[in-house]
Parts: sequence; structure tokens; C-alpha cells
Amino acid sequence: MTTLAINTTRFGELTFEPADLVTFVGGIVGFPDLRQFVLIQHQEGSSYRWLQSVDDGSVAFLVVDPSDFVPDYAPEMPQNAALQLGLDADTPRLVYTIVTIPRGRPHDMTVNLAGPVVVNANTGQAVQVVLEDERYPIRHRMFTNQAAA
Repeated sequence: MTTLAINTTRFGELTFEPADLVTFVGGIVGFPDLRQFVLIQHQEGSSYRWLQSVDDGSVAFLVVDPSDFVPDYAPEMPQNAALQLGLDADTPRLVYTIVTIPRGRPHDMTVNLAGPVVVNANTGQAVQVVLEDERYPIRHRMFTNQAAA
């Protein structure tokens, strides 16, 4: 089996299998030219993952499964995104949301519920969906002030 390697700013040299690639149909919002990524577990047992760009080793997004932090998160998948990914009701999929951590204020971290990343688990094809549902904000606080303390 072929092993690929990239040099990254955050992780140094990173090796992975071609089957580990996540390929974005249209890039990520703000990064349309970055199409190939690999998912890296932050730490064993952690809810956090890194979506590391293979196209640019300096770009990595911290992501989480939103259901770990927002149990009732269940946006409707736009039909055009489902078609792009070849999803039907039975297709296994992964859903991640991008985390933002304000510098020096990890207790104020937020998750972008309005722009989930959806991956067809069979093909590795992905899209970042832009939801127009006011129940899902761009900056949803991950922790209440009490939980952060």
C-alpha cells in the first residue's frame, strides 16, 4: 500500500494512506483552492480532530462532532449537498463543525453550527454546507461560563 507524506506547520512530517484523504468538492469557505485534507485525532479519547490540508501544510482546522457539544444538533441536509456527495438515507456520513478558539481565551471557544463539514464515509468526498437556519449560529459557545470555570 502506498504511503503519502506532507510537511505541516503544526504536526511536522505527517504520513497517511491515500484512503485517509478527505476531498472537498468545492473547497472550504474562504479556502476554495484547498481540496484535499486528512483527519487527525487530536489525542486518544478526545472529541477533537484536526482537518489538515494536504494542499497547504500551514492550514489545519480544529473540528468536532457537533453532537458531542450540542445534543439536539440535527440540521436538514440541503439537497444540492446530498447530490454532490452521492448521499442517500442509508449512506454513512461524518459531520464535523469547525472550532474557533480566541487567543488566550480557550473558555470562550465557539463552534460553527451554520457551516458543518459533511463527509461521505464511503467515498471520502466532502462539502462544507452553508445552512440558512437561525437555530444554528456561526459562533455557538461550546461551554457555559460555569462549565468553563
